[in-house]
Amino acid sequence: MVKSSPSEDETRTRARTRRAILDAAVEVLAKNRSAPLSQVAAEAGVARSTLQRYFAERADLLAALGDYAEELINEATERARVDEGTALEAFSRLASEYFALRKVALLAFEGESENSAQEEQDCGPGDLALYELVERGHEDGSIDPRITPLWAQQLLWSMLYSGWTYSSIARVPVFESHNMCVMSLVKALARERRD
Repeated sequence: MVKSSPSEDETRTRARTRRAILDAAVEVLAKNRSAPLSQVAAEAGVARSTLQRYFAERADLLAALGDYAEELINEATERARVDEGTALEAFSRLASEYFALRKVALLAFEGESENSAQEEQDCGPGDLALYELVERGHEDGSIDPRITPLWAQQLLWSMLYSGWTYSSIARVPVFESHNMCVMSLVKALARERRD
């Protein structure tokens, strides 16, 4: 008997279940990195055996979080509409979208070594869109031409990390930390106006 390929409904159901598990992992592991996978399964609303069909080992789930973070970054890049308005306005929207990814970004990038820097040709769509955005900003005059695309990327992620931790350190609301983060980034990248 020849097995038929999975139906479109089955494929969508598997994708939804996988995403629910990853979302649950972000919520549970952001609070306690060593939480048991049974907690992740419970948060996702699936049996532990279902979780193990998707991610046989804890290491598989943790590795998948890196890919999931990249997926969410690409979705956030699309929502930021980086082709609309001046490049600096688009960069501000991009920073706001990325700010919302705090939990998954901190989990996915925790423990990355300094040697894990990628070459530009190995970057994902989100990285390339950011590089193009900065270059467009040089052309439209909204981003200081002395700011290289790679520096803008490094500045963005370090400022996001600062913003993510500032609200708990300073005990201020997250929206205040978000506003300070985006304002600081815009000021750092903006081209100086000479009157």
